[in-house]
Amino acid sequence: MNQKHKLIISIAIPLIILALPSSWIPLNNLTTIEHRLIAIFFLAALCWILEPIPTFATSVLIVVLELIMVSDKSFILFKPTSAVSTFGTLLNYREIMATFASPIIMLFLGGFFLAMAATKFQLDLNLARVLLKPFGKQPRLVLLGLMGITALFSMFMSNTASTAMMLAILVPVLHSFPETDRGKIAFVLGIPFAANIGGIGTPIGTPPNAIALKYLTGPNAISFGEWMSFAVPFVLVILLICWLMLLTFYKPQTPEIHLRIKSKFRKNWKAYTVYTTTVITILLWLFDFLHGMNAYIVAMIPVAVFLVTRIITADDLKKMSWDVLWLLAGGIALGLGLEQSGLAAHVIQEIPFATFSPYFIVFLATFITFLMANFMSHTATANLLLPLMGILGTTIPGLLPLGGDRMLILAVTFAASIAMSFPISTPPNAMAHAAGGLESKQMFGPGLIIGLFGLAGIYCLMYLLKLVHFL
Repeated sequence: MNQKHKLIISIAIPLIILALPSSWIPLNNLTTIEHRLIAIFFLAALCWILEPIPTFATSVLIVVLELIMVSDKSFILFKPTSAVSTFGTLLNYREIMATFASPIIMLFLGGFFLAMAATKFQLDLNLARVLLKPFGKQPRLVLLGLMGITALFSMFMSNTASTAMMLAILVPVLHSFPETDRGKIAFVLGIPFAANIGGIGTPIGTPPNAIALKYLTGPNAISFGEWMSFAVPFVLVILLICWLMLLTFYKPQTPEIHLRIKSKFRKNWKAYTVYTTTVITILLWLFDFLHGMNAYIVAMIPVAVFLVTRIITADDLKKMSWDVLWLLAGGIALGLGLEQSGLAAHVIQEIPFATFSPYFIVFLATFITFLMANFMSHTATANLLLPLMGILGTTIPGLLPLGGDRMLILAVTFAASIAMSFPISTPPNAMAHAAGGLESKQMFGPGLIIGLFGLAGIYCLMYLLKLVHFL
């Protein structure tokens, strides 16, 4: 199927849904606003799955369509001509547009500034050089070191950026492996797998985490430090399993390998500013209970410092991953529409979830997430499913003793990040596939098994969090 056919399908199906009489859609008492949002939801889902247009363009399209079709400042033909009980409530246009400046967007922006400054002044490369020294020259230990450092970097910078940097270090080493040594496959796979797993460790590690924060508010809010307190141990366990699996599948035969990273810590005032600001920002994130500022406010500190000191310039800003921020904004806008229109709650009420075992609901939600995220963007999967999970967790009585929406949202978020069976599953996988000349089947076996171990780990983690009354 070419891009033209994908685009036709992505547009035609939502238009058909929009043209159908509301009575034909299997939801009782469907309002006009809900009907329109169903069409927008299907458009988003098809565009994110088939990708006939860039994923961030889909997000912008969601915002624009909501403004035109379901906001209180919508186009005149989309407004009710009189008081109609079945029309529904129009969304506030300011709230839709505010998704582009959501605190979650600012949190990720702060992370981007830290990552860009670290890369610009080679802080990441120098840390990699220092941290890899203790792992020696034995291939299995070097692999563990590479995976651990990649996971660490992915907690605070883009998974894609950390993968790119670590692959650049690794590529020269791959040439030293004999052609018959399958151990090099373990090294190529270890980098993207560690990046995907490591991103779970902090709220800024990967976009699905940021989307989850949108639904973890009020009494369910989770601070930066709290997130790391349970996510980092989970990352360490799954990372260790991943390392053992890769050694089982592709055990290196080469007795020694040598990583040569030529870099030195820079010693000028700008470099020291980057080092100091990075450390202070991370400490402020971890100890927010001492100073009272939340993670969103702390994230603006490196933005201000690096711009005022010209460490990040106008040219640097042009290279920022604005597409990721726009992708996040579209997901937030979609969630806003589903929630405030009542559509998400309406869908949950129509499906007899109350008759299901709460444990089965958690299992089903995570398994569906895992399947979807293997074939489409992790962020798009989270954008589509988390609004429903947020409502589901608060409306099903059986889920409340299990932690309600907190458990569902965390479980689904983690499940999205451990899906990495194919090159198309994540950008890090695609980069490793291209750089290492891998075959898809070489990634599928270990990726699937590690993902299934990850799902089991999620269930164990949720159980432990419930035991300690965190959920």
